[in-house]
Amino acid sequence: MTTRRSFLKNAGGYMALASMTPAVASANAPEMRDSANEDLFKLGMAGYTFVHFNLDQALEMMKKTDVHYLCIKDFHLPYASTPEQIAAFHEKLKNSGVTGYAVGPIYMKTNQEVDNAFAYAKRVGVKLIIGVPNTELLPYVDKKVKEYDFRFAIHNHGPDIELYPNAISIHNAIKDLDSRIGFCFDMGHDKRNGDDPVADLQTYSKRIFDIHLKNVTAASKAGKTCELGRGVIDIPAFVQMLRKVKYSGSCSLEYEKDMKDPLAGIAESVGYFKGVCDASRSGKRKA
Repeated sequence: MTTRRSFLKNAGGYMALASMTPAVASANAPEMRDSANEDLFKLGMAGYTFVHFNLDQALEMMKKTDVHYLCIKDFHLPYASTPEQIAAFHEKLKNSGVTGYAVGPIYMKTNQEVDNAFAYAKRVGVKLIIGVPNTELLPYVDKKVKEYDFRFAIHNHGPDIELYPNAISIHNAIKDLDSRIGFCFDMGHDKRNGDDPVADLQTYSKRIFDIHLKNVTAASKAGKTCELGRGVIDIPAFVQMLRKVKYSGSCSLEYEKDMKDPLAGIAESVGYFKGVCDASRSGKRKA
């Protein structure tokens, strides 16, 4: 175990990058590759981060912060998109060095909405749906997962809504369902619900397919999203647990602070996460 000084010495270069202008940071930061041999995590962006921006603006921010995976939201690619529009969307992502790896979160209150979500994901060409289905729809979701051979990740929302507030509520709902039904684990909402994201990551890792990477200002409903290195979640401990459980999914930053001007916070958070990951590769963690 290292001291805080040792950790900051290892992560300092990345933190310095995060304090630069985003363009300079992008030019100097190493790529966060997803190869298991590289021992690095697949860093992405949750599309909701860019709710106030069009696709071109979102991709420009991803380019500046050197992030290459995107969970697709319908305000960037509407559910009724034609095959031509979907092809043009993917071409735009490709030209920006970005891969769309999933769709959602998608809320579902009827069987028809479940059908629509699976059909949409198939047209988009992804095999992971981030969803929030009413609990009575889960047997039908189970049927569709088997039919499509897709993975379906249920998003937890903390104390804000009663449906899936935390990890155990998802576990209890899906434990007897197909193993392709799992979690989109929002670590920030988990903490706001008074739970322990590090412990929950360890407990439910086999069913966690996607992570909404964030930090929050308090372990209560009053907690707000903040820059990744500034909140109450121990990010180095979380990264160490990612390594311990051999997590292979995406870690997608969902940045909900300053949502109309998020670039500086995104850049700081990306730089911090990369610094923590680099330091932890040698088995180090914050004291």
